[in-house]
Amino acid sequence: MNDANEISLFPLNTVLFPGGLLPLRIFEARYLGMISECMREQKGFGICAIQSGDEVGKAAQCYPLGTLATVTDFDRGEDGLLRITVHGERRFRIDESWVEPDQLQRARVSWLEEQDAPLPDERKPLVELLVRLLRQAGMPVSEVSAYFDSAGWVAGRLAELLPFALSDKQRLLETDHALERLEILYHDLLAEDITR
Repeated sequence: MNDANEISLFPLNTVLFPGGLLPLRIFEARYLGMISECMREQKGFGICAIQSGDEVGKAAQCYPLGTLATVTDFDRGEDGLLRITVHGERRFRIDESWVEPDQLQRARVSWLEEQDAPLPDERKPLVELLVRLLRQAGMPVSEVSAYFDSAGWVAGRLAELLPFALSDKQRLLETDHALERLEILYHDLLAEDITR
């Protein structure tokens, strides 16, 4: 793969947002090969939510929009499985996809720009909710507090941490502007009393 717009796909039953971290356990040969290639060539791969099918076995049908992921950490667990952590870089839209003989999916993609904005004052209660969720998840709040003014970052982390349906998370990922994503979170997905 020489084309910068051609990537391997890793379909999952989750949504990765730009700026997010996602731990993964890799055990299928097709994905072990993909991760090896990505690390050797210092490039990313696409994570896209599964629209139909399963994570293992035959190639699943993906939603048409996903996030480029890069490996930030890796090790081999006691069970012998490769464990990696990936970072969400930028969103993409699948223009064309195909399945290799080993069931690894590849795609030609268009890159989508992230339209971030400052967090509006009237949405500051969402930061308080996010801090509570980060603490519950055992994440160090002080290391990420610099991002609390970013509507896109706050919306992405809330979407990752709150138990929304996969289709709702996908809808948020497909929303281009950070303020619109934040408003969908606030009005459509969160009960008003959660943010008080």
